[in-house]
Amino acid sequence: MDLKLMEFPADIGRYLLTLQVTDILDIGIMVFVMYHLFLLVRSTKAASLLKGLFVFLAALVLSGLLQLNGINFILSRMVEWGVLALIILFQPEIRRILEEMGSRRFMAFFTHSEVSGSMEQTISQTVLACTEMSQSRTGVLIVFEREILLDDMVRSGTVLDASVSSELLKNIFFVKAPMHDGAVIVRQGRVLAAGCMLPLSKNVNLSRDLGMRHRAGIGMSENSDAVVVIVSEETGSISVAIGGMLKRHLKPETLENLLRNELLPQEDNEPDKQKFSLAGLLRAKQNGGADDAE
Repeated sequence: MDLKLMEFPADIGRYLLTLQVTDILDIGIMVFVMYHLFLLVRSTKAASLLKGLFVFLAALVLSGLLQLNGINFILSRMVEWGVLALIILFQPEIRRILEEMGSRRFMAFFTHSEVSGSMEQTISQTVLACTEMSQSRTGVLIVFEREILLDDMVRSGTVLDASVSSELLKNIFFVKAPMHDGAVIVRQGRVLAAGCMLPLSKNVNLSRDLGMRHRAGIGMSENSDAVVVIVSEETGSISVAIGGMLKRHLKPETLENLLRNELLPQEDNEPDKQKFSLAGLLRAKQNGGADDAE
């Protein structure tokens, strides 16, 4: 065993000498794909499962090197069922990856300028409406669709296909309006549908003071790349959910900056994008900010 361990670095060196350009390209592509797969699932429960998988694979390799035959035999048998187990465990994430692969990314590239102009108006009207409904403590749930299409959610509501205006949003979420309890879905700067039902978050670690509207918003952000704006009916607090993360108690100007940086292309304003992205706001909170992030 000691002899094999001593020869291990030499074996690695001999292997590196045999590498060709195609081998390096092959490894680079695999690393690139694995990195982006991890980015897709880092904000979900799959991140913890991936860590457990890496520990399992490390134990399998070490048990072989150290000739722990019993442990290696058990782990090897577990690998035989590993693919099926991973498909079952990662089913939501696999679906999310496939949806992103079939998204409108390339089409959006060619319609870039038209969509950008529409989104500018959409963001300003959304911020205006949320500010006024925050003051009147009117519950709001607005989903901004990005690359992943939300057709399943649209079918659960009423299709409108209307320009976004503060008056329209206030009428939809008026407490006695028939669609006020559902969500509004915005696609390419237009209100696509209202009164839509969203999936609730399955995160058991969420704060107990979060109601169904917030849990639905977080759940939608966990299952897609959408940006979800929420106004609390109880407190009037404005929140935004992205990637399963929730930032609460946003001021109108912070909401506008966050939406602009998440929904509009940012080519010349990268520092501001980092500052007003949800991740940047959460980092600011950790560094001493007063807002409460869930």
